[in-house]
Amino acid sequence: MIETIYIEENIQQHPRVLDIFARFPKARKISCGRYGEVFNPKAQNFRLQKQQPALILAEKYRGFMLQAPPNYGIGAKQNYYFSHMLNCLYDCRYCFLQGMYQSANYVLFVNYEDYYADIQRLCAETPDEPVHFFSGYDCDSLALEPVSNFAKEFLPIIRAIPNAWIELRTKSTQVRHLLDITPFERCIVAFSFTPDEIAQALEHKAPSINKRLDALLKLQQQGWPIGLRFDPIIYEDDYQAHYQHLFATVFAQIDPALLHSVSLGVFRLPDKYFKKLQKLYPEEKLFASPLESKQGMMSYKTELEEAMMDFCRTELLRYIPEEKFFPCSL
Repeated sequence: MIETIYIEENIQQHPRVLDIFARFPKARKISCGRYGEVFNPKAQNFRLQKQQPALILAEKYRGFMLQAPPNYGIGAKQNYYFSHMLNCLYDCRYCFLQGMYQSANYVLFVNYEDYYADIQRLCAETPDEPVHFFSGYDCDSLALEPVSNFAKEFLPIIRAIPNAWIELRTKSTQVRHLLDITPFERCIVAFSFTPDEIAQALEHKAPSINKRLDALLKLQQQGWPIGLRFDPIIYEDDYQAHYQHLFATVFAQIDPALLHSVSLGVFRLPDKYFKKLQKLYPEEKLFASPLESKQGMMSYKTELEEAMMDFCRTELLRYIPEEKFFPCSL
């Protein structure tokens, strides 16, 4: 799966680096000073790299846990997001990462202990309040789990801190480690869904809706709290029928008692990322939708956005109590 690994010089003997080397003995290994030398140059072909991304092993020096935007969360006042990786295994046409980064290569930050320290510090500042940590912002939380061991290593830290909560947001079926351990209520495994017609057209390389549901149900049966993330909502002529069918399919199978939360949000991208994606995919119908720029963000025209959110909200509240519903807005 991984043919080339770049390694920062100062971490070549790091235990996680050596472990990855042992698991990919045939991979070509190239030393670099800092990961930006490989990841940041502008003269890169994102589409070509996406066919066979390299893995870059790096050390992160700051910005481990970042304050989430005010309208982002699933019930707590203290909300932080973080990225142990940059870039994603999947190739979703609406993903902001393709507009943010020059490179399609994966960056894995191996100094997990520095993340742990920041989690512990933030939880100690408000010991009587739950503190929510959201992974999967700059990557899929679980898609590269066989390489990163992210959940395997982070979850014991979260479990040991009484007021720490974590969301693992994913489209992945890489849930084997979770099925091998005891569930706990402060870890929400949040699966992202779009209607099958949209997923087939836009979510390249991602598991099918049915495969995601199979993974979700296995976790539910073992007792893991589940999140449903219908974000972004994508417009098409028959979006009402497709989202009705998606919601009916999902809620016919899940156990409502183990459903932690449901979130809903529309397609949105920073203007500069949107322009870059348009250049990458000039024939993509998604970018010819009725869109407009609002406060530096490209999204659907206000009237359409409100109609889509209202429709999906009404449909979702047929299945869930309102206290489990968390809409995301710009």
